Order: sequence, then structure tokens, then C-alpha cells
Amino acid sequence: MKAQRHADGKLRCAWCPPDPVYVAYHDTEWGVAVRADQPLFEMLCLEGAQAGLSWITVLRKRETYRQAFDNFDAEKIVRYGAAKRRRLLQDPGIIRNRLKVEAFIANAGAYLKIRSSPGSFSDYIWQFTNGKVLRRRPLYLGGIPQSTAHSDAMSKDLKQRGFKFVGSTICYAFMQAVGIVDEHQRYCWAAGKEINNA
Repeated sequence: MKAQRHADGKLRCAWCPPDPVYVAYHDTEWGVAVRADQPLFEMLCLEGAQAGLSWITVLRKRETYRQAFDNFDAEKIVRYGAAKRRRLLQDPGIIRNRLKVEAFIANAGAYLKIRSSPGSFSDYIWQFTNGKVLRRRPLYLGGIPQSTAHSDAMSKDLKQRGFKFVGSTICYAFMQAVGIVDEHQRYCWAAGKEINNA
């Protein structure tokens, strides 16, 4: 499927439905390079929360996730005790899955360990592409892979460091979300003037 024309006349990636929340995400965030630690940590957690669900479910809950998890302040999350965990599992504003809630807490600890070593979390995450944005312009939706050697390597390393819900497919979606991979389809308006061969 090629890029699709929306009611506003703009062509967008075929995966983007006309839902305003999704359109705003596609137009302003997806594929835009993020190099700050905290937003990278937040998106890695949210991509994991998506596992088995649609991304729009997470997008619609993003603000309540930020409220529930102290704006993804890892130093606060890592100290969550039993009472806080119980409250999270009763919060209808987030996905009430015990393994996913526990994963956020485990991820906070793993994230802080990386932050305590030389370099930033951003340096660590971007090392898997040597700090470069991988830009592709597939003509068809089927030309976008589910995972790559880069996401395989990221997934393996994150797991070894104690992160949860970081399989290769999740890692690839994360890489696309934070602009490590810029994979807007050819002719999507967000692809700009860079029309490359897929």
C-alpha cells in the first residue's frame, strides 16, 4: 500500500489512520530524531506497553501514563513500593498489566545504571547506528521491516542490561518512533524533499 491522501489533502504513510491523535503523532513525532535521555526512556517504556495492543491505545493514554509514572522520572519510578504498584494496577488511565507495570520499574533501574556510567543514555541508544539516522523511503508499506540487525543488536543488549519488553520488533518500532530510523513512505508529505530509492 502506498502513501494515502487524507481529507486535508496531504499524503501520509499508509499505516496512519485519519484519527487526529494518530495524525498529530505521525506529522510531528514519528521519525523525528530524539537525543535527550528522558524522552528516549519514556518512549522505550511506552513501546513496551504497546506489546500485543495497538499503538493508538498507548497514544491515547500517554498523558495519564505521564501522570501515573511521575513524568517518567526514573529516580522516582525505581523507588516505587508495593502500595504504589497496587495503585498503578487499579489506574484505568494506563494499561493495567502487572508484567508491564513491573517492566517500567525494572527499566528505570536499568536506565539509571546506564546513566551512571560515562556518556548519556542517548549516547548508548544511538550507538547501535553509530549516531546516525537511518533514512529509507519505501514506496509500499510492505517495504517496512518488522525488525533489522540493528534492532536485534539493541534488543539483545537491552535485555542483558535488565530491560523488559524490549524484543527486536519493539526495539525497531522504538527506533522509528525516536527517529533513529526515519522511514516515512515515499511521497508522504513528512518525508520532505528527500525522495530516495527504497
